Amino acid sequence: MYMQIKIFSLFLLLSISSGTGCGQNAIEGAGKSASTNPESNRKPPATVQGNLVSTRFSCPDGYTRMQHDSGSFAYFLGHFPLKPHGTPVRFYDGNIKEHAAHAAVMELSTGKEDLQQCADAVMRLRSEYLYSRKEYSLMHFNFVSGFRCGFDRWMQGCRVKMNGNQSSWACTQTPDAGRSSFDAWLSQVFMFAGTASLEKELRPVPASEVMPGDVWIKGGSPGHAVIVMDVCTDSSGNRLFMLAQSYMPAQDMHILRNYEEADISPWFRVPLARSELITPEWTFAYNQLRRF
Repeated sequence: MYMQIKIFSLFLLLSISSGTGCGQNAIEGAGKSASTNPESNRKPPATVQGNLVSTRFSCPDGYTRMQHDSGSFAYFLGHFPLKPHGTPVRFYDGNIKEHAAHAAVMELSTGKEDLQQCADAVMRLRSEYLYSRKEYSLMHFNFVSGFRCGFDRWMQGCRVKMNGNQSSWACTQTPDAGRSSFDAWLSQVFMFAGTASLEKELRPVPASEVMPGDVWIKGGSPGHAVIVMDVCTDSSGNRLFMLAQSYMPAQDMHILRNYEEADISPWFRVPLARSELITPEWTFAYNQLRRF
């Protein structure tokens, strides 16, 4: 049922926007990586120990992991749990993703419907962080239509009422800030928000200032989004960063390998001005970095 609703909603909202979610970019992204990095040359991540992002992967020689306050979003991401090494990426229906370009799979549920795609997974991580801190007033995302869907209203018993392309609140439910209510709110956001809307909510930042929690994003249809999970620096201030994504169809969120520079994978270098950030399934422009 949710899948049917999402398909309908995306079709409806595409009529008034440039697009909502992830899309195939095999020629610009994965195709480019595959052409320069044959499967036979792809190396596995250097380390496999630890069950957290910050303990599974060490920084390359000459680099040191950035330290963050324990209450920050950056700390939350760096200490996010990972599934055991060798765990495959699975789609929402349980099928294994063949040729998945992952260094690790994150310990984050995907759900049973095709909802938690690329931008959805980014919004999920941000929401999980804020929910864990009970910062409910900060938990809000815009639909592609522009409607602001906040958990602070949802937890009061309000639900989104759709009338064509218009959305409004109807407060008819019992107030509830529990986990089931939170999950239902996320599903609503996933159905009507996406890369096109999320890109507009985030502010641009220079690639050279990349921090954990930043998002490389291209809004539209096709569009894609990946989130920065961790950052290392050297004595000169140069930065390397680690990326995570979901994709389409909805699938386990996972840490991406770097096939362009396998010797530092899963870390990526900051792209130079007017250059590109090539990830296994998408290529971003250097200036498509955004921040919450």
